[in-house]
Amino acid sequence: MPIATVNPATGETERTFEALGPQEIEARLARATAAFDRHRRTSFAERAVLLRRAADLLDEDAADVARTITTEMGKPLAAAHAEAGKCARTMRWYADHAEELLADEHPDEGDVRDSGASRVFVRYRPVGVVLAVMPWNFPLWQVVRFAAPALMAGNVGLLKHASNVPQTALYLEDLFRRAGFDEGCFQTLLVGSGAVEGILRDPRVAAATLTGSEGAGRSVAAIAGDEIKKTVLELGGSDPFVVMPSADVAAAARTAVTARVQNAGQSCIAAKRFIVHSEVYDAFLSGFATGMRELTVGDPLDEGTDVGPLASEQGRADLEELVDDAVRQGATAVCGGQRPKGLDRGFFYEPTVLTGITRAMRIHLEETFGPVATVYRVADLDEAVAVANDTSFGLSSSVWTRDDAEVERFVRDLQAGGVYFNGMTASHAAFPFGGVKRSGYGRELSGHGIKEFCDVTTVWHGA
Repeated sequence: MPIATVNPATGETERTFEALGPQEIEARLARATAAFDRHRRTSFAERAVLLRRAADLLDEDAADVARTITTEMGKPLAAAHAEAGKCARTMRWYADHAEELLADEHPDEGDVRDSGASRVFVRYRPVGVVLAVMPWNFPLWQVVRFAAPALMAGNVGLLKHASNVPQTALYLEDLFRRAGFDEGCFQTLLVGSGAVEGILRDPRVAAATLTGSEGAGRSVAAIAGDEIKKTVLELGGSDPFVVMPSADVAAAARTAVTARVQNAGQSCIAAKRFIVHSEVYDAFLSGFATGMRELTVGDPLDEGTDVGPLASEQGRADLEELVDDAVRQGATAVCGGQRPKGLDRGFFYEPTVLTGITRAMRIHLEETFGPVATVYRVADLDEAVAVANDTSFGLSSSVWTRDDAEVERFVRDLQAGGVYFNGMTASHAAFPFGGVKRSGYGRELSGHGIKEFCDVTTVWHGA
């Protein structure tokens, strides 16, 4: 895949970039190694000053960088601007909290005496150079949610971003440099996927984090495992959105529209499978389908646009295959199901609601990365849980109920890294984020995320 900005609203290639050669990669690895030796010796206070400055610069740049994001991957301009704001807030959160999150831990005094020590404490130390392999769908946020905690912990980062967002990737390197971080603390590697193995196997790279497809995660995990290097993987999801009889059905239907089509449905934590109790199925489906039909699909630079294009022609083709397969096997397209009329340029697809889904259909088992929702009718709580868990993924989930017993049941039995009640799934700096099953392992954000790339060191003093 070429390293290029291809505007998904027009299909036109706006800018191309040459991939780094072996000598350039080597220079960046050497620079990162030297930078880590210096950066790890800085204080939390010193790092916080730099990260807050990066946040301030990002706020100042928000309008320009939002336009770059929209041009590269197609999300509506307002959403791109909001993404930049969220990144700045997350930087400030880690600048404020990293020192307390990584403070020395002191075991119980009784355990210390029992070990024969006069003093014992646990210290978190940075691991070193971390390779980040990141996707295009949230080209700022996916990177910052790794970079902010990693830099505050004393690590340094190498970013291999998706090949269709090179300008955003280069902006991030420039942002941290302008903020005052050492030149080698955060570097963008404009390389193809074929270069990842060699970089990850380099002994100067200590660990890796990847957000992307299951196949990409399996590949990186295998290489890292062979080298005995730590990884954190976030590999997508097929998140359930469950509606039970006690729910506010009108609110659930309104929220379901946003939960499905945010970022044109190209979000790992977007609700994808809508599992609705038979008592409220008709009311929910009516409200949901109406909301999906009313969305405006169009130019993402237009303020009136709700849903922009898919990020790539291949992405749209993959989505069409899933929908066409389902319809051939008996699914009903309540709305959508085709390319919108009048938008011949670019990679647009109509917001779509499908019913009558069976396990024989690919769309039941595969992640739909686009504005396509599948709706299931279930008879009771047991069936709702069973259908929700009938996927190889387990990233997050949204459940609509006002029944306390049902809340406890879903918390206990849903196979997901998060359970959100009466609201749509979202990520926040203060809360751990990650999945179970084939959605990956490890956690980002919160104290859990900042500790993923730290060595846990026991310090023991004899009596």
